[in-house]
Amino acid sequence: MRRRTPPPPAPLPQRDGVDPVRIRLPYGGAWATVREYLVQRLSGAAPGTVAGLFDAGLIIGADGLAVAPDAPYEPGMFVWFHRELPAEVPVPFPVEVVYRDAHIVVADKPHFLATTPRGTHVTETALARLRRELDIPTLTAAHRLDRLTAGLVLFTVRPEERGAYQNLFRDRRVRKEYEAVAPYDPALALPRTVRSRIVKERGVPAAREVEGEPNAETYVELAECRGGLGRYRLLPATGQTHQLRVHLSALGVPILGDPLYPEVTGPVPADDFGRPLQLLARRLEFADPVTGVEHTFASGRVLHAWAS
Repeated sequence: MRRRTPPPPAPLPQRDGVDPVRIRLPYGGAWATVREYLVQRLSGAAPGTVAGLFDAGLIIGADGLAVAPDAPYEPGMFVWFHRELPAEVPVPFPVEVVYRDAHIVVADKPHFLATTPRGTHVTETALARLRRELDIPTLTAAHRLDRLTAGLVLFTVRPEERGAYQNLFRDRRVRKEYEAVAPYDPALALPRTVRSRIVKERGVPAAREVEGEPNAETYVELAECRGGLGRYRLLPATGQTHQLRVHLSALGVPILGDPLYPEVTGPVPADDFGRPLQLLARRLEFADPVTGVEHTFASGRVLHAWAS
């Protein structure tokens, strides 16, 4: 078995808080040049993209030098470049820093802001913003919230410590509490623990429940009700994609402002911030795996459907 070589440090700096693209040339294949491989690898890009990057000297090797257009293919070689970033509508809400030390940053993310770069959301993400605003280029996310969900997100400062904090979530050693506003159903018996099997298929917007061994578990209780609405307290024991949204919808009380559950609605314009999903990551509690400190953090945000 071939041992994987760890990637060398990136020879390019971040741009707008976003890392350069890193590509490792695979073993095997019949490519004659680096350029030939990248043309195939990046076949979804606009015609001439790879040629333009090479011509401008923007494909960079581990030595920090531009890779020549006719450079021979070397299996295991790393190259870097910055992709053209899409124009993004600014999300007009701040990312509040709840806590910061030498190891972690806990941020209170607003609705509509993705946690990390993905798809068309790149610079307008909590990670890219915080890297710029706090001047911490090594900042990374230990977990994620949906773009439409507001609330607490844990980021790590030191790359060598990221795994320890990610393992907190993997090993279910983080107590997470969420709050949601949804219709009130007096016939719905609460509190209860909901268990089901949730699958999320690539390219399909909504997740769904299927038969089989449960992989998602949520404790649901009604905190209060008024005017036909309920404020729900949610304690997820697992972290499946859209888990809380799926479970409340399955109970017949879909979260207000949800464009996917119970039915997928038409796309919302990128500059429409008027109807946020009424879901908030309210609290995070965990023992710091590096310092041993017992942390408890609370979001300062409110769900406007309830506050109003």
